[in-house]
Amino acid sequence: MRHAILDLGTNTFHLLIVESAPDGSYQVLLQAKSVVKLGEGAIGRNHIAEQPFERGIKAVAEFANQIKTFDVDQIHGYATSAVRSSDNGALFVKRIYETTGIQISVISGEQEAELIYYGIRQCVPLTDSPVLMMDIGGGSIEFVIGNKESIFWKRSYNIGVARLLDVYQPSDPISHDQIQDIEDFLRRELAELPIALREYPVSCIIGSSGSFESYAEMISLWQTGKLPDLSSCSYTFDLKQYFELHQRLIVSSREERMSMKGLLKMRVDMIVLASIVTNYILHVYEFKEMKLSSYSLQEGALWKCLNS
Repeated sequence: MRHAILDLGTNTFHLLIVESAPDGSYQVLLQAKSVVKLGEGAIGRNHIAEQPFERGIKAVAEFANQIKTFDVDQIHGYATSAVRSSDNGALFVKRIYETTGIQISVISGEQEAELIYYGIRQCVPLTDSPVLMMDIGGGSIEFVIGNKESIFWKRSYNIGVARLLDVYQPSDPISHDQIQDIEDFLRRELAELPIALREYPVSCIIGSSGSFESYAEMISLWQTGKLPDLSSCSYTFDLKQYFELHQRLIVSSREERMSMKGLLKMRVDMIVLASIVTNYILHVYEFKEMKLSSYSLQEGALWKCLNS
């Protein structure tokens, strides 16, 4: 069987095509992504603006052409925060179907968190001890507390970095007062998180793909001149190095970030906000360890498709 997984995120659309075997294993045939920035210009008004709307339709149409060349048996499409929270999200999904014949499921934040957990669980060896899993998206941020067997607690918060960028419109470089305002906002919005962490104490945080991959690549290039070895799809951070990177990011201008090795151009505007969120979580809850999972929602969605 050949499966195609589409993950329509707020910033980036992803396509994963695999061929599965009867034992549940699979071979990756294609991985592709398209920077759509679906939230650009109107995410604060819970709307998909005209240009991002058309970019999104075009990106899925291009994915549909790639899917046809691989003679795929099943297509599974998922849309997340930007689509589910927009007043024209249903129209966007309808247009995709009319244009490509692909049916997209608009999933809830809790469903998104669950799929992220399934993805991370395939990448990072978990044990009986719970860990905090975190995905920083453009539209939302997901948190999951779980171990190798199950999820104990999960939440999705509509405070992704594209939304923070829209609300705070930080100066260049960002000011100390703006950082403080964002941290105060996080403290209010994440009021449930400390309660959950008291009930399920953890010492390790695992960040899925996205910004965490950028941290890993920037640190590795900075320290060794080489990209990190992600052949096992996971990476363990040296927290001292991460905190040094955070300090570099928050004092940097946009122009300086454009030339930083390991930082994708699509993340130049949002990486500072992502790092403020990450740094806040690490310091407030005094985590001792941070890891990267290269697997996220699309791998989790694939696992669920193959095991349901």
